[in-house]
Amino acid sequence: MTGGRWRPTGLRGRLIVTFILVAVTASALVAGIGYQLVRRALLDRAENSATADVRDVLQRIPLPVGTPDLLWPPSVITDRDLEDLVGSLGGPGRHVILQYGEQQRFSAGSGFVLADVPEDFRRSASARLVRQRLIIHDQPWLLIGTQVYRVTGSGAVRPTGMTVYVFLSLREEESVLIRLRVALAQAGGITLALALTVALVSARSVLLPVRRLGEAARALGAGRLDTRLPVHGQDELAHLTATFNDTASALEQTVSELRALEAMSRRFVADVSHELRTPLTTMTAVTDMLTEEAERMPPDARQAVDLVVREINRLRVLVENLIEASRLDSGTVVLSRENADIGVALADCLEIRGWTGRVRLNVPAGLTFSVDPRRFDVIVANLIGNALTHGAPPVSASARTTPEGLVVRVRDRGKGIPREALPHVFDRFYKVEAGRARSEGSGLGLAIARANAELHGGTIDVQLIDPGTLFTVRIPWP
Repeated sequence: MTGGRWRPTGLRGRLIVTFILVAVTASALVAGIGYQLVRRALLDRAENSATADVRDVLQRIPLPVGTPDLLWPPSVITDRDLEDLVGSLGGPGRHVILQYGEQQRFSAGSGFVLADVPEDFRRSASARLVRQRLIIHDQPWLLIGTQVYRVTGSGAVRPTGMTVYVFLSLREEESVLIRLRVALAQAGGITLALALTVALVSARSVLLPVRRLGEAARALGAGRLDTRLPVHGQDELAHLTATFNDTASALEQTVSELRALEAMSRRFVADVSHELRTPLTTMTAVTDMLTEEAERMPPDARQAVDLVVREINRLRVLVENLIEASRLDSGTVVLSRENADIGVALADCLEIRGWTGRVRLNVPAGLTFSVDPRRFDVIVANLIGNALTHGAPPVSASARTTPEGLVVRVRDRGKGIPREALPHVFDRFYKVEAGRARSEGSGLGLAIARANAELHGGTIDVQLIDPGTLFTVRIPWP
């Protein structure tokens, strides 16, 4: 609806409306032109017939010619002559007004007077025969007026001073035209119904391939890449369908290749990660020994040992995260939910990682919820670790239940994540600042946290708070 008027928006609606408009316009033009032609022919025939009849009667009237004067002497023309002339000109549906000098005569039963004749019509009738269609008392009439002429003894045509006005009813012609208009209206209604029927059938036949193309496109979007459509005919829609099939085939081939490459990449990452675990275990054991001996080493050697230990720990975290990401990608991860004390789970997470004194907990006593303890620990550990590494103290973690489920919030008081980086913080290997390229983080922690939250059917969102950043985990009731 725009401005209170309905406008068709779909292709089907526009086709139907256009088809109906064309059909109705053509029908209206044909009906209008036909009606005007019939009306003109009917009225012209009635006018010509009435005019010829009046002229013939006036030519045959047996009034005396008299003197060569312009007027017949009144003593020559009797009332009887005038009455006979009015009677000759009158008839069914006719009313006559005769004016001769000061005398006026009217046909019997006539309801017309000389005032019903327009003034300009009288002036024209005094010089020649004229006719005009009028609406008098809401009825259609043909008015014919003329002065009576006679040939004198010398052969000249002279006006006699006698003027006649004949009112001819056009009611019968108007009745015919009314019936014609009704018939044309009925024909228009039938045409409209036929146009609507044809439009619906045509729109269906035209839009059916388009609808099938739409359904096939949605199927492709849903991942059914083997979707194809039968090609019928040689028209534009058939070519479009064939193009769609070719595009779908190319897309299926491309996606298959990409999926194969992605699978190979995932297998490669998983294999490399697993292969690295053994040497990392050995390296970790060696670094433990080096750490114990570092205090007795020279300062340069001790600094080198610290660097090696830090990088090995970073590599160990990266490998563990890669292995976890590979498991999530493969879809082999299975949740093992149980009712856990959320406060205890958060406290254990901090204690294991040595964060107990660095994070403030706010959890109601005895708060329990059904989660996978190991994966819940991964979620909060990644969020708290991210806050401690990239935020600023004090860092806080809280948990509570709502009618929708469990809500866990982790907040720091740092400078916050740049607003343009918010949409990407959960992307793999994404780091907010280029200077953090050598930070302890692998760029996988937040992505793994979100994936584990989604395994629980939940979500993680991030928002800026002055000061700091707030991460919110929502896990629905099982």
